[in-house]
Parts: sequence; structure tokens; C-alpha cells
Amino acid sequence: MTGREGYDRLFRLRPLLDEIVVACKAFYHPHQALSIDERMVASKNCIGLKQYMKAKPTKWGFKLFVLADAHNGYTCDYNIYQGKLFTATGKGLSFDAVVDLLDVAHLGTGYHIYVDNFYTSAALFRHLHQLRYGASGTIRQNRLGFPRAQNSMPKRADRGAIRWLRDGPLLYTKWMDTREVTMCSTLHKVYSGDSVQRRVRNRDGTWTTRRIPIPAPVKAYNRFMGGVDLSDALLKLYNVAQKTQKWYKKLFYHFVDIAVVNSFLLNKEMALAKGGKPLTQRQFREELCMLLLADCGRAAAPEEVECNPITIVDNSFTSHASKPLRAENLGKDIKCASSETHTTAFSCSALVVTD
Repeated sequence: MTGREGYDRLFRLRPLLDEIVVACKAFYHPHQALSIDERMVASKNCIGLKQYMKAKPTKWGFKLFVLADAHNGYTCDYNIYQGKLFTATGKGLSFDAVVDLLDVAHLGTGYHIYVDNFYTSAALFRHLHQLRYGASGTIRQNRLGFPRAQNSMPKRADRGAIRWLRDGPLLYTKWMDTREVTMCSTLHKVYSGDSVQRRVRNRDGTWTTRRIPIPAPVKAYNRFMGGVDLSDALLKLYNVAQKTQKWYKKLFYHFVDIAVVNSFLLNKEMALAKGGKPLTQRQFREELCMLLLADCGRAAAPEEVECNPITIVDNSFTSHASKPLRAENLGKDIKCASSETHTTAFSCSALVVTD
């Protein structure tokens, strides 16, 4: 019953959902950098699973927590948000969402996880550090466990100013760009000598372009956080979604898109590994459709039925179509499976009577 412990609101889709997730894990081992973010599957169906996120291009729909390869956008794993669960750890939704997506037994250890400020917390990063996962992401300064440092960034700091503080394995970094950027990381040191170009306003009101230092966590975050966004772009480029009033069909179409895009990325990786030219996604989908049609055309032919003539003498004889063959039907066309239509007083085992 809905609302009871153990009730699965996705029971209609659970077999397919589990099968797709297993396939995502079984046929591809991701690169070291992974990103976790939300994905919205557009829907306005009247169901409790529907969510609203004003910061997303798709504001209404089903929310998925997605683990994607930052290198190519491959969807490694995903969970559908079902609201408040009875199995929550008590450490918050963001903590549970990340931990549920990281299968240590399958992935192994040594991966670098990039998340945004919805997920980043001291408790999560310490937990991932114990599992031998590195983590990096933007962080909200009102998060529980965020240090209250004395060397905080002044309000009118120069562009490129850096402040940092280390708390065990956690490195907190503040960097002044257009606005203050706050990061937490267990992977990086503060500064690696990198810089970026920015337009800076001079005291006399003029603007000049100059290079300013950038912290290592910020540079890595800008490079690797877009794995889920890249996956979303590939999914939306070509998709099989259709208008429907059934909410579970929306998710079904999305599962098919995930399977197709992941297959395309696997094909691309294999082509590059062999030194060949990979197919575009459109070419890959066309080839896939042709292969599926070819498989349908190779359906097993029906077994040939031997036709043995039988004299019609019993009016209670029943045809293959479960219709009694009476005397008045003797003058009508009778079609045997192995002969053309003709008028006859005989029948066979594959008898079909036509008016």
C-alpha cells in the first residue's frame, strides 16, 4: 500500500530500471573523474513523484540523481527520487544520494568525485575519504561543519585573491572572481601556478584584460563537473520521447534513451581505441535501427503443414477455425494451406472455410 514501508512507487518500471542499471555498470568502466548531479525528465503528470526545480531548464518533471563519467558523459548509474524514504540514514538527502550511487564493490576506489553545493558537506567528504574516494565541490558557508576562520575574505578584495584553511583531509578555499567562490576538496593543494584571463576594472574606470591566479580546486571543478550536463545534451540531441498521459511511459522512454546513448559512447570508445573514425550519434542510431529491423526480418518461418485429403462425410466435423462444417458448406470455397482456393468435397488438416 502507498506510504507503507517497503512499498515501491516504481514497481511498474522496476524490472526494466534494474536491468538498465546493471547494463550501465557491466559493459563500461569509467575514467577516474566522475560527477554527480540532478537530471530532470520533463513531465506534468499529476503524481507525487513529480518535482519542481526552478534552477533547471526543465522545471517540472521526475528528478534523477545521476553518476556520469566526466570524460564523455556516460551514465554510470542513476536513482529516481521518490520523496522521503524509510531507509534514509538520517544524514540528509544529499548525503544519501551520493553514497547510494557509489558502489565500491563495482567501481573500486581511487575515483575523484565532483559535486555542487547541494551535496558538498564535511560529513560526506570525510565519509568518501574513508572509502578512499577523493571529492571536490563548491560549498555553502552555512553548512554544518564549515569552519569559521579569522582570515575570511574582505568584501572589497581584489580579483584573484585567495584564502584557504585545512581541517584534516579537508581543504577549504575561497577565491574572489566576479563574486566569492568557496570550495571544499580532499584532492588538491591550494595553488598549482595556474592562471586565467579576466577583465579587471582599473581605478580610473577603464577596463583591462589580465591574468589572475586560480586555485587548483576551482580549475579542476570547472573541467570535470560537467559530466551530467554533457550526458543531458547527448540525450536531448535525439530522443524517443513521445507525448503520453501515462507517467511511467515518460520514464520508460528515458530509460531507452539512456541505453542508446551509452551504447553510442561505447561504440565511439571502441572505434577510437582501434584508431578508426567513430560514428556520429545520428549515424549510430540509423545503424542501430537497421540492425533491429534485420533481426525482425529473420523471424523463424512457420513449420510446413502436411496436407492429407479427407473425404467430408461427417456433418459434425469441426474445421481448424472451430466452425462446424455442415452439408450446406460443401458448395463453398475451401482453402487448403498448401493449395489455391477451389471448390472441393475434400478437406485437409489445415482447413479454412471462406464465405
